[in-house]
Amino acid sequence: MSALLHVILPVFLVIGFGWLAAAIRWISQEAVDGIMRFAQSFVLPVLLFKGVAGLDLAAAFQPGLMLSFYIGAFSGFAFGFAGARLIFRRPLTDSVAIAFACTFSNSLLLGVPITERAYGAEALAGNFAIISIHAPLIYSVGIIAMEWARSREASGQTVAAVARQVLRGVLTQPLLIGIACGFVVNLSGVEKPAFFLAAVDMVARAGLPAALFGLGGVLWRYRPEGDKGAIAMVVFASLVLHPMISYSLARFGFGLGVDALRSVTLTAAMAPGVNAYVFAHMYGVDKRVSASAVLVATALSILTTWGWLHILP
Repeated sequence: MSALLHVILPVFLVIGFGWLAAAIRWISQEAVDGIMRFAQSFVLPVLLFKGVAGLDLAAAFQPGLMLSFYIGAFSGFAFGFAGARLIFRRPLTDSVAIAFACTFSNSLLLGVPITERAYGAEALAGNFAIISIHAPLIYSVGIIAMEWARSREASGQTVAAVARQVLRGVLTQPLLIGIACGFVVNLSGVEKPAFFLAAVDMVARAGLPAALFGLGGVLWRYRPEGDKGAIAMVVFASLVLHPMISYSLARFGFGLGVDALRSVTLTAAMAPGVNAYVFAHMYGVDKRVSASAVLVATALSILTTWGWLHILP
């Protein structure tokens, strides 16, 4: 009960406050969009810059940690794609959007604050290592798969056009720019002035609260409707399949240490991020399943995260 009260509920109360403010019109949807744009384009990149710039790269980037998380993630992709095609008989493009939602856990907005509240800021090295390639890798796979699906459905795009779209979509991500700058500072060993670090700290501290509040406002737009089987499949892949595979690999396959095991499992156990809906919206396919799955899984993750916190050492 202590983990629920002191670790999980504070995070979800901030999300709930944003949801309530949007629901009773204390804040407009335009303002919610502005908060999310501020968080995702400015503040969260600074938070990631700070985290990556201060990482012990040799300790954080353990092959076992990365393989445990991403084998679990892409197992979710395969499970979602196969289920959408073979069970629910969805078109190829819809199946890719559903598979993407099964893969893209909310590693930053939920994984980081819950891990930090549970185990302290010093436990976040594994989280930041995972996040450093999370969006670029999964977006790249998702875009390639979607362009393949569209070409099969007669869009006629060339391989070069697909490659350009992947590069443009990945390299213009503000979060990736923050991560890249963090790696440059980390690897260069350049001395960081105290006034610069103070400014970075001020901005970084605003990141997660603003993003969680904005996430609540965004979730208010979504209504669980229709396609209950596909939504349930995404929720199962995100909250059960991915963390179960990643935990098993991390603990029994690669024998990771306690901190790495916690980072892998909790990051894998998070609900699909809003990026799952953004990806579906970008291609105009199966937005209803993606949006509803984000909302339902985020609500249910209160209980599933509590369970994982009891299982973890």
